[in-house]
Amino acid sequence: MAIGRRPGAYVCGIDAAMDVIGGKWKVLILWALNERPCRFGELRRLLPGVTEKVLASHLRELEADGIVHREVYDEVPPHVEYSLTPLGASLNEALRPLGAWGRENVLGVAHVAG
Repeated sequence: MAIGRRPGAYVCGIDAAMDVIGGKWKVLILWALNERPCRFGELRRLLPGVTEKVLASHLRELEADGIVHREVYDEVPPHVEYSLTPLGASLNEALRPLGAWGRENVLGVAHVAG
């Protein structure tokens, strides 16, 4: 599934990818959903400092881009879970080397094989 282009031309693949994951919270949302599906409130707890408005907006954008799946369960009270799509999981894999670079070069944490 291809992600829809946003207005304006992209200069390169990095430019296009950054358009999808741009902002402080989107990558952290992806990382949080890497382990398991989460409800909205769980995501808020996993991402201290994110506002409800920003989290809801980012989740909608990630869903529109095919990165996140929103599952609504027909229950009372309503139950909604967010999970990564296969495209979202592949994006997380692409971000893994960037996370390793940050741990080693910014945080000063040596890489542990495993």
